[in-house]
Amino acid sequence: MTFKALLTAFALVIAPTFAAAACSGHTQQAMSCNDGMVYDSASNSCKVVSG
Repeated sequence: MTFKALLTAFALVIAPTFAAAACSGHTQQAMSCNDGMVYDSASNSCKVVSG
């Protein structure tokens, strides 16, 4: 194989690795609850608002 072909193959193999690594570190996700409910962080779920 030529140098350009090897370089292209290497780039195609390694690119997804860097793309996946760039997305790591996300630890929180936004959560929205329906009307009349509020998010309870202790149980990680939506609870009905009473009162």
